[in-house]
Amino acid sequence: VTVSVLYWPSTRRLSRRLVAPRPLVFGVAALSPAWTPTASFVTGTPLRFAKRNKMSAADQTAAKAPEKKPAAAPEEEDKLVLTNAVEGAVVTRFPPEASGFLHIGHAKAALTNSLLRNKYKGKMVFRFDDTNPEKENVEFEAAIVHDLGLLGVKWDVGPTYSSDHFPIMMKYADDLVARGLAYVDNTEKEEMRKCRFDGVATKCRAHTVEENQRLWEEMKKGSPEGQACCLRAKISVDADNKALRDPTIYRVNLNPHPRQGDKYKVYPTYDWCCPIVDSIEGVTHALRTNEYHDRNAQYDWIIDQLGLRKPTIEDFSRLNMEYSLMSKRKLTKLVADGVVDGWDDPRFPTVRGLVRRGLHMDALAEFIKIQGMSKAVNLMEWSKLWNLNNQAIDPQAARYTCVSAETPVVVKVAGAPGHLVADTKLRHKKNEALGTKTYYKSDEVLLDAEDVALLKDGDEVTLMDWGNAFITEIVKNDAGVPVSATATMNPDGDVKKTKYKLTWVPTNEKNVAFEMREFDHILTKKKPEEGDDLDAIVAKVTKYTMRGTGEEAMAELQPGQTIQLERRGFYRVDSVGPLILHAIPDGRDKVNHLSAKAQYIKQNPSAAPAGAKGAKKGGEDKSAAMTLEEKRAAKAAKKAASGKKKEEKKPAEGEKPAEAAAAPTA
Repeated sequence: VTVSVLYWPSTRRLSRRLVAPRPLVFGVAALSPAWTPTASFVTGTPLRFAKRNKMSAADQTAAKAPEKKPAAAPEEEDKLVLTNAVEGAVVTRFPPEASGFLHIGHAKAALTNSLLRNKYKGKMVFRFDDTNPEKENVEFEAAIVHDLGLLGVKWDVGPTYSSDHFPIMMKYADDLVARGLAYVDNTEKEEMRKCRFDGVATKCRAHTVEENQRLWEEMKKGSPEGQACCLRAKISVDADNKALRDPTIYRVNLNPHPRQGDKYKVYPTYDWCCPIVDSIEGVTHALRTNEYHDRNAQYDWIIDQLGLRKPTIEDFSRLNMEYSLMSKRKLTKLVADGVVDGWDDPRFPTVRGLVRRGLHMDALAEFIKIQGMSKAVNLMEWSKLWNLNNQAIDPQAARYTCVSAETPVVVKVAGAPGHLVADTKLRHKKNEALGTKTYYKSDEVLLDAEDVALLKDGDEVTLMDWGNAFITEIVKNDAGVPVSATATMNPDGDVKKTKYKLTWVPTNEKNVAFEMREFDHILTKKKPEEGDDLDAIVAKVTKYTMRGTGEEAMAELQPGQTIQLERRGFYRVDSVGPLILHAIPDGRDKVNHLSAKAQYIKQNPSAAPAGAKGAKKGGEDKSAAMTLEEKRAAKAAKKAASGKKKEEKKPAEGEKPAEAAAAPTA
């Protein structure tokens, strides 16, 4: 038998030169029975030969489909690692100053120390650094203890106080003065600063030990002569590391101390206090943000000169969040100016403010764990934290239904089982442990006007957790806003085929009235800088409110509870008398068309956020000011235009594509 086959050369060969198809003639009978010809006539690849498989079909299937083993998940990189750490012997510490409320930056330090304590099965010391009587406040001490409780941070020793170690710190200072390693300087403040910057000594550096001891005693008394002085460590005047240029270790302060009263007139600086107390309290690893890195050599010098046990210093990056301030001075100004309602305002980066915003501490701990001990200084995005938060709260958030009370649409429903017919459903379809709740189907329900505005007479919609219904008539006011409608239930409808799935509540005198609050960034500048005019970068509107009507089951809500309002998002119950819910950010730029912010933007189009995803470069993103109906119409128009463009490019029937026309013909 002779077979003649026409075939195209491969594409690779075509690229070299154009050739006509060649006949390939061979005698099949001449071939070995163990070989069989195979060719691809679709792709135009040359004829090839494959060895005939003599295995049965079943054996071939088994051989071709070996049992697949799931690939092992890659191990997550452990970013919380300490140098020279011995399990069971690690001691970390968290030493805040009681001069304000903890913010998210403090939270990172506290959680990092706590997580490392847990990892190495060690201990953590909680210490108040109360070395500045002007700033210390007993009320802030209580607030910090409370905030650590919110964070879930536990400690093994403390709270201790730096002031408990004042006597030993003063003894060590006496020792340095006696050894000529510290001197009293009464140089004018500005001149002293200039000398330190220029790397030259002040005249006081040449004081005798006796003169330094005399002036040191005057400082301790708080005398007029002593008040003009400070005590400086005698390390270097011109070291490249300016932190080593004779740092100040004691200053006079006549303010009474919250715990020590008027006992002391001189107080140690943080740089003097920290290494001494760390060593005394048994700290093995002193974690400090890398802004203190240049002072590490100073820390070591003090430890070495005093002959103390030396803790290991571990640097990590300071937490910087976009559109946020961490400066206590600037945060205090925002409170004083009435920009926010207090230190626990949900717009504030304080621990208690974030809790009121709806942040779950497991999410914050995971956020900190991901950063670990990295020294890289980055501007972190809030969206990453809120995305983690959504994952943490979703499984435990009971679901509830509501509509806006601003412009509700009353809908008469034909075919309903009756008026307020009770039924039950799970509070969370994926978490039966949250139990069930009672809800009511009724012949009269409320819908959101924003939803009804998208509908037209005859549309089939799904009433969530009930069934399908046909919209028979929509009545609008003179402004074109829907105010009422009629609908007919369609028990045979397929919920998978409807375009609109709508939330609803029955008209019920036991419906729950409440207020929804939504918050924005306080600042308009993503990365605020030290020299910025704070007033110029404060956003004008950062709080949006809207009244809601919730289903009867919402009467069971408790303060602090996290819930989901279906199709609106997650909310935290801020209070129950009256019921106020705070919207929890979802980490996305998109503005929900049912949200309070969307309604504000609709009434104030100029308030549409600039620079959001989708915004044109150099201009404002007006999409947030559009109604959902307008957005969908714009999307449909864009899709239609795209389809038309494709249709124009499509060749007519019988017409060859350009590339086909260019190919050689047989």
